[in-house]
Amino acid sequence: MADNMKQGPGMEGKMPPVNGQPPMPPNGRPGEKKKELSADELRDLMKKNNDAPRGPHGRNMIREKPKNAKATIGKLIKYIGKSKYLVFLIMITTILSTLLNLTIPNLQGKAIDAITLTGERTEVNFDALVETLVLMGIVYLASAVINLLQGFASTKISQTTVYTMRKDLYDKISFLPIGYTDTHPHGDIMSRMTNDVDNISMTISSSITSLISAFLTLIGALAMLIYYDWRMALISLITIPLTVLVSMNLSKFMRKYFVQKQVLLGQMNTQVEEMVTGFKTVIAYGKEDDACEEFAKISEEFRKCSIRANVWGGLMGPANNIINNLNYLIVAAAGVFFTMKGAISVGDVQAILQYSRQLSQPINQISNQYASILTAIAGAERVFTILETPNELDEGTNPIKVEEIEGEIEFNHIDFSYIPGKQVLHDFNLKVKPGQKIALVGATGSGKTTVVNLLTRFYDVDSGEIKIDGININDIPKETLRSAIAIVLQDTVLFHDTIGNNIKYGKLDATDEEIAKAADMAEAHEFISRLPEDYNTLLTEGGSNLSQGQRQLLSIARAVLADPKILILDEATSSVDTRTEMHIQQAMVALMKNRTSLIIAHRLSTIRDADIIIVMKDGTVMESGNHEELLAKQGVYYGLYQNQFAGIET
Repeated sequence: MADNMKQGPGMEGKMPPVNGQPPMPPNGRPGEKKKELSADELRDLMKKNNDAPRGPHGRNMIREKPKNAKATIGKLIKYIGKSKYLVFLIMITTILSTLLNLTIPNLQGKAIDAITLTGERTEVNFDALVETLVLMGIVYLASAVINLLQGFASTKISQTTVYTMRKDLYDKISFLPIGYTDTHPHGDIMSRMTNDVDNISMTISSSITSLISAFLTLIGALAMLIYYDWRMALISLITIPLTVLVSMNLSKFMRKYFVQKQVLLGQMNTQVEEMVTGFKTVIAYGKEDDACEEFAKISEEFRKCSIRANVWGGLMGPANNIINNLNYLIVAAAGVFFTMKGAISVGDVQAILQYSRQLSQPINQISNQYASILTAIAGAERVFTILETPNELDEGTNPIKVEEIEGEIEFNHIDFSYIPGKQVLHDFNLKVKPGQKIALVGATGSGKTTVVNLLTRFYDVDSGEIKIDGININDIPKETLRSAIAIVLQDTVLFHDTIGNNIKYGKLDATDEEIAKAADMAEAHEFISRLPEDYNTLLTEGGSNLSQGQRQLLSIARAVLADPKILILDEATSSVDTRTEMHIQQAMVALMKNRTSLIIAHRLSTIRDADIIIVMKDGTVMESGNHEELLAKQGVYYGLYQNQFAGIET
């Protein structure tokens, strides 16, 4: 959406509507399930959007490995780097902690060497032993305090990073093109916001200090081994290549399954989201068993993938432990040999064994956390895929204001397709004078809703131009354009907020009197007044605690309050009873007065008084004229009219 799109109370970050109304999907009416696309269409669409192809329930497995793990890590580092003071604190505490850990084996060796065996007699240098033990106590205490600070810094930087990332992701979703949300499963988008970001949080918290410590420990332990005996240092390195080889081979299997696991989790979320939002439809058609069976299939795939991922991930630790134990035996044997030769002391052997452990410890740390690191990288890549999707373009530079718009609309030679090669509108032309009432009629799929989508710039035309008051709408800022338009859809969307705030979404600075007046004009005031808390009544999700007709009346009241220059009615009275429809029609006459109005209708009785009726078929204008003129032609409109009112087949 336009970057400056206004948002209503309690709705921060939601997809900005046009005067409170949500966007419409490309295929058919708002709220309808999107049309299934062919495999070729899906492949082209995914390539265009640089995202996953579809599988079960229209969603398939994406790539089996991160597209660019190195670049993803770089982007994560930039996010982490925003908390530079915390990063500095972690660096300092990690360096101090590593240095203290490196002194422990040396002190232990000195403590052992303070005790010597002379024949059958044991000699103890108490001064040296006590001094060493006191130093060890100080080191352990200091290490505990530093680890506490390190844990605090790690937790804070983790939460700060994911807070920033989640906020950026929410802001990005709010301003994505309508086409993106129309072609991507909503549950998968939600999974990226929740599960993927949580995995990143856990990995940052546990891994960032481990990786820094691992690098420092590797350098420090190797330096200490060389300090004690360069030959023992070389012997300690014997098993390192084997550890690296095992880790690299196991990681190949792990990477595939951990990426698949995240994708399947997104598919499960999508399935649940569809089940919850479409619950009444599932129940009405008796598809509970089918829905459960489909979820069970995805869940079973997730279970199998999780087992494989955890098995391969779990092998990393034991495999490295075996190698480490082998290394311990080799170093111990070599230490005994050199001790017998008198080259090193027993305390030195103990210290060398500890440093050889510390030398392999960094590789073990990385190996043991490799699974979570892979999961985080896979999740981060999915998050950055959305973050890097271009925002909805808004190139409008014309300084025209909403109150200056008269409402003249002109479509000139419009060609448009949602998917390349599948044209929806063909050389569409239409001119509407300010204040005129234009009706669009035709069969489902004829392109009526697409005309509205293009006028509001939910989508941009392939060729041709659309003008308002002689100005190309591409030159009008989208905020100005959409603020001048109010839409009443057949399928309403209400937010989890009070009735008053839902109506107020059409005009955020409206007074209580203006809200009540708009509701009265839309024939909604009467039923609102009967509610226990009238305009302060809290609506459940989607307004499900109201009837469909009542929800429609609130949507109409919202449009009345918006006081638009251009009004679009998409089957606006289809969900109310006949008596209420008569009252709404009267209200609409007043609302449409001196406003340019576009009416999409299937009930021809609602558009008899339209100034011009446009009859559409397959994206082209078949006929145009007023009601009497079209009946006199006895063409397509005449056939539609006869079908509805005379029962005559044509």
